[in-house]
Amino acid sequence: MEFDSLVLAAATADLSDEPAARPHADAVEFRMDLAADPLAALDDYDGDLPILATNRDPTEGGEAEGTERERLDVLEAASAHDAVEAIDVELSSLRDSPGATLASAARDRGVRVVASLHDFEGTPPESRLDDLLAAAADHGDVGKAAVTATDPGDALAVLSATHTATARGDRVATMAMGEAGRHTRAVAPLYGSKIGYAPVDPGEATAPGQYDLATLATLVERLGGR
Repeated sequence: MEFDSLVLAAATADLSDEPAARPHADAVEFRMDLAADPLAALDDYDGDLPILATNRDPTEGGEAEGTERERLDVLEAASAHDAVEAIDVELSSLRDSPGATLASAARDRGVRVVASLHDFEGTPPESRLDDLLAAAADHGDVGKAAVTATDPGDALAVLSATHTATARGDRVATMAMGEAGRHTRAVAPLYGSKIGYAPVDPGEATAPGQYDLATLATLVERLGGR
């Protein structure tokens, strides 16, 4: 998973969704924090799509249990599976020793690191968002920012920050959550965003404002972002 072009990821907590995702997705984002026994599910996985493993911190909208070290240890164990080609680690974790150690171990296995940050309250000013994306891209192979748009101006700030980051050579993935930012999921790839996320089943969205996978794939293709 090189992220040189858009990777459309089917977001799910159930790897049995993978066959239904194949016609539209390039990868599966496995939300380990939402799965009952995620490591066992990885052991049993025999799908065709590579996996981006996520064990989301509760402070950033996830449901991972245990201490920070335990959460990261689960993600490190996931990175040892052949099907796992990338892991998502929060920027806040990567700035500390346990997260940096996890990223190093993953890279030693050839696994890419998505350095992510999430804001469920709003969208930072564009200059701040630009700084955050730069920091995330510096810590990961891709810097991801998912923020919440409350009006069209927020969505525009996300797209502009995406363009700025891409122009300076950073690989980033961006999206504005919520109805006001929903269109950014389809439009951001035109400005350089390298990852799109969507559930196979529209009733199983893992973030506010997600399109279902088939719809997002169609929109991105028609807009020329893929």
